[in-house]
Amino acid sequence: MNMSVLDAITTRRSIREYTSASVDSRQLEVLLNAALQSPSAHNDQPWHFTVVRSREIMDDISAEASRVYGRDLGDIFYAAPVAIFISYEADSNWGFLDSGIAVENIALAATGLGLGSVILGYPLYAFKGHRGPDFEQLLEFPKGYRFAIAIAIGHPARTKSAHESKPEKVTYLGE
Repeated sequence: MNMSVLDAITTRRSIREYTSASVDSRQLEVLLNAALQSPSAHNDQPWHFTVVRSREIMDDISAEASRVYGRDLGDIFYAAPVAIFISYEADSNWGFLDSGIAVENIALAATGLGLGSVILGYPLYAFKGHRGPDFEQLLEFPKGYRFAIAIAIGHPARTKSAHESKPEKVTYLGE
């Protein structure tokens, strides 16, 4: 699928239901290239991307996130066949922000490929608990890196309508 950037921005949705179809290696390569092309402060590129296709790992992280959060969150990956975890250099001033930019590039690229995605914050709870260091090791975060954000990716089982825009959230100053 070849889609303009503006079309991808206006049609991207947070997908929370996926088919069982896998995301192929070519599609993953495109998504990761989009992530690696993301801008970062001083071009430091303080991120690391870990691609997870293991349902067992995703289920374990979901269970631990629920435990630490204090209530059952269910499958925080929504049965997506792939999740990408973004970690960043813990001593980076802008690594967390730069990781957010990278995850949006992935989400927009996924839309352009006809895939669905949902950006995920709940995995953070798994890293806040006592098993956090174990998950960092399991996901092969480089030494000194910490979890920033994750994204689930797959083929949408269904989509939803666009959320309401709120033009009142914009202020114009000057001419």
